[in-house]
Amino acid sequence: MPRLGSAQRWAAAAGRWGHRLLVLLLLLVPGPGGASEITFELPDNAKQCFYEDITQGTKCTLEFQVLRVITGGHYDVDCRLEDPDGNVLYKEMKKQYDSFTFTASKNGTYKFCFSNEFSTFTHKTVYFDFQVGEDPPLFPSENRVSALTQMESACVSIHEALKSVIDYQTHFRLREAQGRSRAEDLNTRVAYWSVGEALILLVVSIGQVFLLKSFFSDKRTTTTRVGS
Repeated sequence: MPRLGSAQRWAAAAGRWGHRLLVLLLLLVPGPGGASEITFELPDNAKQCFYEDITQGTKCTLEFQVLRVITGGHYDVDCRLEDPDGNVLYKEMKKQYDSFTFTASKNGTYKFCFSNEFSTFTHKTVYFDFQVGEDPPLFPSENRVSALTQMESACVSIHEALKSVIDYQTHFRLREAQGRSRAEDLNTRVAYWSVGEALILLVVSIGQVFLLKSFFSDKRTTTTRVGS
């Protein structure tokens, strides 16, 4: 029976460990849960609604934030959440950001709307995250006859830590986007103000030149002699 050389043994070991590492990484990456994250444009005098089918007893969380104002104005929006029967579960007016958690009381389609109808010229960018239920467990407990192994427990801990990191990164990205938008808006206003000041200074300088010129110009007076 032929024996493997050292290079072949290293290659075989690397292949086995590479396969295990790939499986571990796939387990650690947070899978898609019942969350919907959307960033959309909300024009002035507009209303945008979204719909979600929810099962009774499911815990849900709605979080939203106004990221950017395109044409000036305030960072605010109206938000309204209704159950399948049209009952209002949440309603806030002119909020920049907020979060609301509820448990579905019945099966059906829930509706939440964002409104910018109170604004006549302000175009806005809105972000929302609608979390429906809990994420499925990393290792389902069905048909298990033993407790989690040490590696499985470590995978669960790392998986939860990665989910927390993703949440923190999302919030930091939102804050960075909002801060960048405010900085760009402030930069635009400063640029317009600087141009206005330059024009005013130019007009005042030209006016002063003409005023000083009028002081030193010769004024000839004519005298009319009236005969007797």
